[in-house]
Amino acid sequence: MYNTYARPARDLRNNYADVVRMLKEHNQVLITNNGKGEAVLISAEDYAGYEEYLHKQYIIEELKKTQAEIDAGKAEWIPAEEVFAEARKIIERKKK
Repeated sequence: MYNTYARPARDLRNNYADVVRMLKEHNQVLITNNGKGEAVLISAEDYAGYEEYLHKQYIIEELKKTQAEIDAGKAEWIPAEEVFAEARKIIERKKK
């Protein structure tokens, strides 16, 4: 679980090492300006995990859409061999 620390924007300049230390400990840092939140910082490692999560969510949503098309009889099944053969053709064209 993240701990969230609020720090003024000037800390990015004046206390950068402290901010980075917080991020390395898997904390979030809320950057404020005049007492209002402007941005949230997370570590690069945590960001990569977030991106992976978003990608998985995207794939799940696309699979749900596809399943709905199948259920509605709007999808045409194509044998895997045909799909891979077409993919190989596209890859070969891009190599040239």
